[in-house]
Amino acid sequence: MDMQQEYVAKPRLLAISQIDRALDNCRRVLDHSRQIGLPVAFIRMLNESAFFDRATPFVRWIEGFEPTRNEMVFERASPSCYSSQSFTALVNQSRGGIVLVGFAGESACLSTMIDGFHRNHKVAYLSDASASHALHDMSADDVQRAVSRISALYGDVYETADWIASTLPRKLGNGRNAGG
Repeated sequence: MDMQQEYVAKPRLLAISQIDRALDNCRRVLDHSRQIGLPVAFIRMLNESAFFDRATPFVRWIEGFEPTRNEMVFERASPSCYSSQSFTALVNQSRGGIVLVGFAGESACLSTMIDGFHRNHKVAYLSDASASHALHDMSADDVQRAVSRISALYGDVYETADWIASTLPRKLGNGRNAGG
């Protein structure tokens, strides 16, 4: 989950204009993950430049998306989450996969999907819990649609509601075929 203020700090260059729907879905994912006990990891970009600079307030978490004490925080210097050695070590040891939400779809999310694919990791991308920047003559919405389609080459792509439904704890039924 990459949820830095740089993405919502208008009129800064890296602020994403159509971010509200994605933020709402990120909130749903975060709440659901916490409720069912899935591990949550926050990752942030840190650079010594005009953007994502440690000395600016824009590297802080978006209000309401701060990690709790029992959640992981990783720092990266380039778009892919795998540029964080600690993140890479954790995912290498994990038997499960990772689910990507947050920003920016065209850089951080897509590069992480591709890196995960090359490492044979199971990566899922929640396309409506992410948003992209406009690129050249492509609108931000067109870029996000393209990122979602390209991501499907490297992992699973879900809508938030479908992913939440697929991760709901199952209840055992009654009767002979209930299992147990």
